[in-house]
Amino acid sequence: MELNCSSPKIIPVVSTFTANGSDSSSTRKPISLWPGMYHSPVTNALWEARSKIFERLLDPPKDAPPQSELLTKTPSQSRTTIFYNFSSDYILREQYRDPWNEVRMGMLLEDLDALAGTISVKHCSDDDSTTRPLLLVTAAVDKIVLKKPISVDIDLKIVGSVIWVGRSSIEIQLDVIQSLKEESDVSHSVALTANFIFVARDSKTGKAAAVNRLSPETEREKFLFEEAEARSKLRKKKRVDRRKLENGEVNQLEPLLAEGRIFCDMPALADRDSILLRDTRLENALICQPQQRNIHGRIFGGFLMHRAFELAFSTAYVFAGLVPCFLEVDHVDFLRPVDVGDFLRLTSCVLYTKLENPDQPLINVEVVAHVTRPEIRSSEVSNTFYFTFSVRPEAKATKNGFKIRNVVPATEEEARRILERMDAEMPQQNQ
Repeated sequence: MELNCSSPKIIPVVSTFTANGSDSSSTRKPISLWPGMYHSPVTNALWEARSKIFERLLDPPKDAPPQSELLTKTPSQSRTTIFYNFSSDYILREQYRDPWNEVRMGMLLEDLDALAGTISVKHCSDDDSTTRPLLLVTAAVDKIVLKKPISVDIDLKIVGSVIWVGRSSIEIQLDVIQSLKEESDVSHSVALTANFIFVARDSKTGKAAAVNRLSPETEREKFLFEEAEARSKLRKKKRVDRRKLENGEVNQLEPLLAEGRIFCDMPALADRDSILLRDTRLENALICQPQQRNIHGRIFGGFLMHRAFELAFSTAYVFAGLVPCFLEVDHVDFLRPVDVGDFLRLTSCVLYTKLENPDQPLINVEVVAHVTRPEIRSSEVSNTFYFTFSVRPEAKATKNGFKIRNVVPATEEEARRILERMDAEMPQQNQ
């Protein structure tokens, strides 16, 4: 067999990424403002829009002052919409398609975080080229609730705005909207709602910084503001209640640990419908690469949520033995930033199950991210994620004798985590 002599011996490789849509080096912004290269197309578009706000301070004076006077803004000033043209853009459709012809939830979580960040930047911008911008970071995800499946064949949009501000914190609410022709009620078109909490830091000192005030105008905006204010007070109350719980939790731990002790001491007599929490664990690890950074040079929170979701989904899949159905992101804590080059270890487990409704058993999955530094023998928790899944009805119908097992802890530490999570859920269910 002869080789084709006309085929090139050297195949050139060129970048598929151009800044500002142009190859001209004179129009390209400094690489310090580039985000990573491998995020979703929506995230890339949002960061391109957001970086333009920062371009006015590409080379600020070393003594550039912070914003001197807080402004009062309305929710409409930060309101932003992104549109997914799935029905006609087949490339975009394929980028977001999962094996069940729905939108990949991990990618959508990435986009939600990017949009919330862009909205927070809009609210905190003072349009003054002589002041230094604030550093805005995701502090927590209060809740993300999926109200109906999201198809990848129908156009989609996400609408969001700031709904509440504290001294240095901001809450953003996002609605994912997908309308079917037969749905005349707009409220029925909301497929998912998400609430993100951002905190502002002075970009030079790293200390908490005051943010612009918010003045809700419409009745709906005032209602959302009051709801968010109540959630903020509830979060503070729960931090106090958690300390009180530690004093009286011994009596609550015993019932949780009883079955776990049987598993450990008399495994032959253990309940066959239960499983030890530690036996549901999965784990993966990665080195955080420059391509995964945000415009501030740190690892993008949406990327972390994306990876955590994929691991949680896999954990629920292996546990149930059937394809899981995502229902909620219960809560996410961003405890410390993750930097390029960090060794990140993600561990997951089924924390507990709720089997009261046999038609919709609930599987609560915990994912904990650790930043590990082998050189100095340290490991710190950077993020905790809590997801709720059920089982797809069509999958359950194909498996005779399907049953979800109870999860039991074997140690006090595991039992304490279950108690804390259940305690955190109770006020939300009562609202």
